Amino acid sequence: MILGQVRGRVVSTAKVDNLNGKKLLVVEVVSVREHGLVRTGREMVCVDAVQAGEGELVFVVQGSSSRIAPEMRDVPTDAVIVGIIDSLQSMGEAMELHD
Repeated sequence: MILGQVRGRVVSTAKVDNLNGKKLLVVEVVSVREHGLVRTGREMVCVDAVQAGEGELVFVVQGSSSRIAPEMRDVPTDAVIVGIIDSLQSMGEAMELHD
């Protein structure tokens, strides 16, 4: 799994039929460090399976795992948001995103 923050939306009027009705979001990969969560500057487009919103921390799965998420079996995707993170702890400390 990958941790990320939703940074924006992708609008596509021309796409394969299996992507119709699926929300596409830009997610920046976040790294866990001793002092907190750090932005990496790496972004990816993900299909949203959980109705995530801009600014939220999320779990992303890729590859074959992305195709076994509910309602994704026939969707041509390599990255799916499968969870919204409410809180995160590491090494006994609450982790927050640092700019």
